[in-house]
Amino acid sequence: MAGVELRQLRYFVAVAEELNFGRAAERLLIAGPSLSQQIKALERDLGVRLFDRDRRSVTLTPAGSALLPHTRALLERADDLHRRARRLSGSAPVRLGYVNWLPADLMARTSSVAQVHLDTWVAPSHTQAARVADGSLDLAICWVRAEDLEQRDLHARLIGADRLHAIATGKDTGEVPVRDTAVLLDDDVTSWSSWNAYAERVAEDTGAQAIRISDGGITGPAFFDHVRRSGRPVINCPKGQTAPLPPDLVRRPVAGPRIYWTWSLVWRRGEARTAVLAVVEALCADVGDVGVHGPDAWLPDGDPHRR
Repeated sequence: MAGVELRQLRYFVAVAEELNFGRAAERLLIAGPSLSQQIKALERDLGVRLFDRDRRSVTLTPAGSALLPHTRALLERADDLHRRARRLSGSAPVRLGYVNWLPADLMARTSSVAQVHLDTWVAPSHTQAARVADGSLDLAICWVRAEDLEQRDLHARLIGADRLHAIATGKDTGEVPVRDTAVLLDDDVTSWSSWNAYAERVAEDTGAQAIRISDGGITGPAFFDHVRRSGRPVINCPKGQTAPLPPDLVRRPVAGPRIYWTWSLVWRRGEARTAVLAVVEALCADVGDVGVHGPDAWLPDGDPHRR
């Protein structure tokens, strides 16, 4: 038992709840092979097999079923210990801002290392990065370029990514070549500065048609109207990735190349608070490349996670 880590126990509980290594890996923001290796290491340390697995299914072994409630209780006691220690130390919460995307298990991953206060001001990426730089936030999850990090004296680590799709008229839901799509750029740079910078690179690098608009129609009903008028599938921005579609429109994967938008966790260079750095590690450890380094993946020049 000497080699068992709380992190491995959290991985065990996640796999036990999902009964699927792929879904558990997505939930934990960890690469699938790494998760499998950690479970095998835990099984070696415990001296029992926790799961029966084959290509089609994952099930708990009798030993895994017996240990699961004890593991949950142990993790709860560990979390309670950390909470009590934070109260005794009087440590200030870590202030975290975001745009529209958050890890599904953010609080579960951070509860044992720091008290995280999720800021309620949902603002564009460039605004959130500026708030970290001026000290209004300790951390933010946003899209940034390497030049933004340099200018604002920030660090960044990859925390997630969206593969962008296109919205189109008709019934075809198959892949569409990016050169046959359109991408919108809005005149309102206060709201859409980050998206415009990204979209301009998409058009320049891939041959997608750039369409300039002035009605804020990057998302929402106005966006759907632009799709209907464009004659081409229109690449959806991250804010509209999960929005319900009208019945006359469909989603189509974009390929040749696959277009990715990265989410970075950013913090100030020279940050000295142990709690802030611990949250960075808790959220970014074992994230992997989330698809952005695949052979047909595209990231714009200047993306800090581009190889």
